[in-house]
Amino acid sequence: MYVQELEPVADSLGLSALVAALPLVIVLVLLGGVRMKAHLAGLTGLLMAVAVAWLAYGMPLDQTASSAAQGAAFGLFPILWIVVNALWVYRMTVRTRHFDILRRSFGRLSDDPRIQALVVAFCFGALLEALAGFGAPVAICSVMLVALGFEPVRAAVVALVANTAPVAFGAMGTPVVTLAQVTDLPLDTVASVVGRQTPLLALVVPLVLVGLVDGRRGLRETWVPALACGVAFAIAQFAASNYVSAQLADIGAALAGAGALVAVPSARKPAAEPVRAAVLTGVRSEELDEDDPRTEVVRAYAPYALIVAVFSVAQIPAVKDWLAQATQSYDWPFLNVVNPDGDPVSGNVFTWPIVSTGGTLVLLAGVCTAVVLGVHARVAVREWAATVHELRFAILTVTSVLALAYVMNLSGQAATIGHFVAAAGTGLAFLSPLLGWFGVAVTGSDTSANALFGALQVTAARESGLSPELLASANSSGGVLGKMISPQNLTIACAAVGLAGREGDLLRKVLPWSLGLLLVMCLIVVGQSSPVLEWMLP
Repeated sequence: MYVQELEPVADSLGLSALVAALPLVIVLVLLGGVRMKAHLAGLTGLLMAVAVAWLAYGMPLDQTASSAAQGAAFGLFPILWIVVNALWVYRMTVRTRHFDILRRSFGRLSDDPRIQALVVAFCFGALLEALAGFGAPVAICSVMLVALGFEPVRAAVVALVANTAPVAFGAMGTPVVTLAQVTDLPLDTVASVVGRQTPLLALVVPLVLVGLVDGRRGLRETWVPALACGVAFAIAQFAASNYVSAQLADIGAALAGAGALVAVPSARKPAAEPVRAAVLTGVRSEELDEDDPRTEVVRAYAPYALIVAVFSVAQIPAVKDWLAQATQSYDWPFLNVVNPDGDPVSGNVFTWPIVSTGGTLVLLAGVCTAVVLGVHARVAVREWAATVHELRFAILTVTSVLALAYVMNLSGQAATIGHFVAAAGTGLAFLSPLLGWFGVAVTGSDTSANALFGALQVTAARESGLSPELLASANSSGGVLGKMISPQNLTIACAAVGLAGREGDLLRKVLPWSLGLLLVMCLIVVGQSSPVLEWMLP
């Protein structure tokens, strides 16, 4: 049996916290300062976490290795299981050219570039974030905007800023699922609180986007459809995350936002030529003038409709209970950890939701997609293997970061840091989103930031008397605003629109928006931690 200690270094909480923070510091420095590749930085941080657990905390080496193995296993299933299958569906639409049909369909909804930015970057980007995440929305939406005639820098900036409100529920809820797992908080509770924070961003982001596209004139002339889109998105995200399913939150929000946008009469009006001339300074793709058969347009939308249908059916109580019967729980080998009070920690048991997990449901939708799009089984399998190969470094990054997080959590390193940070008292409510923002800015992933800092936030909250659910959720909600300035996302955006080497230019354009929206989120969390906005929490 391994008993966690809070002050293993010289019986000092401060020194112990300093040593415990070394793995995180190394990862952040290697990523943000040295610019080391994420998977190498993650592996280096993991080695340091193992060394600290073994040498400073006295955790037996076999239990330390077992902790890392469990973290890596959780990274593979369910996290990467969701991502691989979601990107597989996208790859099949690209292979059959139905993605091009979808892109042309969006271009015909409105010839107003400000509305196009909302449809493509905000609504469709949210749908892509829901299905895949991990940079896919920025890359795909940037390319689509350039094809519509947007200047490359403007297209990249719009795609980056738009990729905020849906991030916490991206990749079929992977960030909040990870957060619930590493903090041992109920998923429904975490999703509910996050669903009462990020929708407030959705009210603002569409207005920011039309301002980015066309300045004050854009705000003056299109604020009504932008606000309608944001309100519909926010209401749907709140409702789905609180009363339906975290996995469906972004899908429902994206569809609701797009529906509201199309329903506003002014959104369908042709744009004035001065607006188009001022905004569309790029070259419009001639492919947009092609006519597509109605049946092919329906097939282009089918994959996303199938995913919504499969997840909706899976939420029916009888079906949900039936799927849950396949869930397996195991006593994780070589792991017997108790907290300082002598209570066993949840990490001793590993739960494997084989069928009910999001990745398996996306796989089922993907099989249906292959049938609808006419993809031969052999080709579909080849595309799945190609997806795994494409994500090989992301797989290594996620598994190493989750392994690092599990070692830190089970050895007691996260608890030590949490007790030390708790000295900030009520100021934690303001700092909590900032920590999540910093984590995502460096790692490029809300999932990784939640894995790194989730348990720390909960420990600090309990020590300071604040709500653990609030601070854990604030880590994810604040983290979404660091996505647009992460080196990985900036690189993806530049590569997508042919601006390799100009990441600094994009950073200077999006940083003020990232910081401004972060301040808003910090104030929201402070309000929710006090009687002012406490009524917002479940």
